[in-house]
Amino acid sequence: MIHHLVGYRCRKEFSSAMRFDEDKSLSLPLAGTEKLPRLLYIHIPFCEKLCPYCSFNRVLFDESLCRPYFSALKKEIRLYREMNYDFESVYVGGGTPTVLIDELLETLGVARDCFHIREISVETNPNHLTEKNLFLLREAGVNRLSVGVQSFNDGLLKKMDRYEKYGSGESIAHRLKDLQGFFDTLNVDMIFNFPGQDMEMLKQDLDILQKSNIDQITFYPLMVSDMTRSRMMESLGATKGYQEKKFYQTIIRALHPTYSFSSAWCFSKTKAMIDEYIVNYDEYAGLGSGSIGYLKGICYANTFHISAYIDRLNKGQLPVMAARVFSLRDRVRYDFLMRLFGGALNLKGLEEKYRNHLYKNLWLDIILFSLIGAIRYMKDDYRLTYGGRYIWVVMMREFFTAVNNFRDFCRSQISDL
Repeated sequence: MIHHLVGYRCRKEFSSAMRFDEDKSLSLPLAGTEKLPRLLYIHIPFCEKLCPYCSFNRVLFDESLCRPYFSALKKEIRLYREMNYDFESVYVGGGTPTVLIDELLETLGVARDCFHIREISVETNPNHLTEKNLFLLREAGVNRLSVGVQSFNDGLLKKMDRYEKYGSGESIAHRLKDLQGFFDTLNVDMIFNFPGQDMEMLKQDLDILQKSNIDQITFYPLMVSDMTRSRMMESLGATKGYQEKKFYQTIIRALHPTYSFSSAWCFSKTKAMIDEYIVNYDEYAGLGSGSIGYLKGICYANTFHISAYIDRLNKGQLPVMAARVFSLRDRVRYDFLMRLFGGALNLKGLEEKYRNHLYKNLWLDIILFSLIGAIRYMKDDYRLTYGGRYIWVVMMREFFTAVNNFRDFCRSQISDL
């Protein structure tokens, strides 16, 4: 089938694209005078439990390490201000960003003092949805809260090692229902095609979400690195690849009448920030240990070694460990992938950005995806078709899997994690 061929091709291309050059002396370029919409991504790598499917840079919570980490993070924020960067949005991910709420609030305050921030999104887990935390986050300017739920099925939650820490699916659903209207946007992160998940479990999850009247739902296909997949198969079993498309089609049929597509796998009731901020921002800075950024055509990664991260910033140095300078062709095709993941590629905007280089680098992609019926031209845009949405889910799954493989490689180079 065509999506298998697309997935195979993307796997090879993205694997090659994530080969960075290690350069501990790299200096990022100054911001310059152009005013681009930029996002500040802040990574908090500490978790109270390590989920078996997660490939992000994360370690078990240790307050004696976490507080110096936040101190270093605030220094990194100020370094970007000294380089003349400005950001209009902040996205805090992890790990579990709310693991030390006082440190998080102070860090957000530093970001707001340094930049012209208009929106803030923070990830959290169900056990941190306390009345105190929620009021503190809202007072700090957080207008989007993204809660990692993954599933409401107790059997799956136990397999994920989340039940004991975060509670039953029923208790989590009650907490979410009580949160409606507290923030501008409440997002719930879910996973489909997890080992052991069947169609009935998925439909029950969808039913609970619809009854809870959630503002925004991000339904990820399971995306794990090769190393994580091997470990997960040993403890949880293998995923059934043939189910993924059926699951996705079920999700669309259930949600699309009520929700609009913010991306191929994000469904929103109103226009709002999404987890995949790379869709809406040409550039983003990655701050924190193990974060990845993309500025002025340079894709770079901070050191995954937390102690080294803290040490570098205490010396006034950026903690960048590796980078890759994207060629013009890389940048054009990156925009093609990300814009269409968001649903539409505006030709006029990209023509202004790349001038006469756009079609030189995209003509074959446009022809091929048009021929297989994945995209359709409408006025000034290329838009995803119904079938094209799943093609893009496959492509983005392979993109993020390649990123996760890169993260695993980086972690394998250090000895204390």
